[in-house]
Amino acid sequence: MPEIAFQLLLLLFVAAFIAGFIDSIAGGGGMITIPAMLLAGIPPLHTLGTNKLQSLFGSGSATLAYSRAGHVNLKEQLPMAAISAIGAAFGAILATVVPADVLKAALPFLLLAIALYFGLKPNIGDSDKHRRMSESLFTLTLVPLIGFYDGVFGPGTGSFFMLSFVSLAGFGVLRATAHTKLLNFGSNIGAFAVFLLYGVVLWKVGLVMGAGQFLGAQVGSRVAMRIGAKVIKPLLVVTSMALAVRLMADPSHPLRIWLGW
Repeated sequence: MPEIAFQLLLLLFVAAFIAGFIDSIAGGGGMITIPAMLLAGIPPLHTLGTNKLQSLFGSGSATLAYSRAGHVNLKEQLPMAAISAIGAAFGAILATVVPADVLKAALPFLLLAIALYFGLKPNIGDSDKHRRMSESLFTLTLVPLIGFYDGVFGPGTGSFFMLSFVSLAGFGVLRATAHTKLLNFGSNIGAFAVFLLYGVVLWKVGLVMGAGQFLGAQVGSRVAMRIGAKVIKPLLVVTSMALAVRLMADPSHPLRIWLGW
């Protein structure tokens, strides 16, 4: 792997700052950091491994900020984060077995459905609603499933956690955002551990981008806590739609290949 020039490292730092800001509010930071690393000439597998390292700083920074403000209790939610990490570790290990092309083909439509749900449902706000699934069932089913997805593929993980917390756990948008970042931190740890064992983590790039992620997440989480659903809901809709469009615009997207576009 050739040495990354200082100018490229600086651009990757800026990209990570922007990604950390967006990701701390609505998720989807990977749609900025992964293309940025690929454009910098980093091989795909190293990009995935390094992305998990730098994502740890962003999700960890946001989790810390939300925890200090009382929006998530780290001690109480630690088991849920651990299950998310285990799911992601299995996802990363089994990534070669799972049909990634099918996931990649379906993801844009899932993200558009999430955008429509949050965009058209009028009563989604910061207040908690009626829980439709018990906490234990939620923890033992959806949490490891979404964590597994993060280890296998990744994009849109935050959107899936948000949708689950709001629609099934009855969380308000701000509380759902805080818990999403904690579980995303857990899934990042699980997947990162596997990629680390495979030796596909670029530490210099990951730490530089991690610093950008940390700062961006601190700013973004404070904006989210100050404005709440008024900023989280529209940014979640826009981010989900933008990620769906970016995935569909990729010439290597399976659906475009299958249809001959």
